[in-house]
Amino acid sequence: MKLRIFTEPQQGASYDTLLQVARAAEELDFDAFYRSDHYLAMGGADGLPGPTDAWITLAGLARETSTIRLGTLMTAATFRLPGPLAVQVAQVDAMSGGRVELGLGAGWFEEEHTAYGIPFPKEKFGRLQEQLEIVTGLWSTPVGEKFAYDGTYYRLADSPALPKPVQSKVPILVGGMGKVRTPALAARFADEFNIPFASVSDSRTQFGRVRAAAEERGRSPEGLVLSNALVACVGKDDAEVARRAAAIGRDVAELKEHGLAGSPAEVVDKIGQYEQAGASRVYLQILDLHDLDHLQLISEQVRTQVA
Repeated sequence: MKLRIFTEPQQGASYDTLLQVARAAEELDFDAFYRSDHYLAMGGADGLPGPTDAWITLAGLARETSTIRLGTLMTAATFRLPGPLAVQVAQVDAMSGGRVELGLGAGWFEEEHTAYGIPFPKEKFGRLQEQLEIVTGLWSTPVGEKFAYDGTYYRLADSPALPKPVQSKVPILVGGMGKVRTPALAARFADEFNIPFASVSDSRTQFGRVRAAAEERGRSPEGLVLSNALVACVGKDDAEVARRAAAIGRDVAELKEHGLAGSPAEVVDKIGQYEQAGASRVYLQILDLHDLDHLQLISEQVRTQVA
């Protein structure tokens, strides 16, 4: 089981804060540093000092870290055109020496689109599929050949399909709880399928759908990484758990029911339940980005037990 750090900078974080967290995650032997792709705070947070762009952030971190993998849960397809996105991710992959992963989702938060003048199309899933077709098509086109695409939403002609990523295959993440189209999309494009904030039971069911979709496509389900994203709130004792829950405005009982909360032993046990459901990676949603002692505790007393 691999543990990865997942941040929500739109809730309020500067680049320097994210750099501190990414460096701490690297030093503490977490598998990856991921961030969300949002421009507007949620749930009443003030979001100060304001949003940071996901791929600009990762470009900076690529030059200021050395071993930890870097990625997004999930890049919003509504924010970017697929050709420039393929260029951006390939460039950041080169800047990192081949440590980038691309989580790509349809986009869903209409208010942030309105707040920053981003069109919010009615049909998002079809656009996501075409973006995946284009991004992977651009990267897989041999050097010296051209790429063309004639879709419903995007058209490319005579593209040089450059630059190429450093990795021969940038890992692609697809995720969600859709029962039919989402598993089919994952079976076609994804190296990893991620489920955000779901129960063990719901995860087991959705992982089963994804495995079935992979088999229908003639693909071995064993070649697809399955993962969960879950809020983390860990403490040495009840008082520390309560303090960390209060710092993020959450109730301890609710966190224990819907996330990874409690003592290290409790969290290790809960992660084991997700592992039995099929997950081999867990993205720990860390909401208090100034509490680096939290990361150290998780690394020393949880990560080492589930690795």
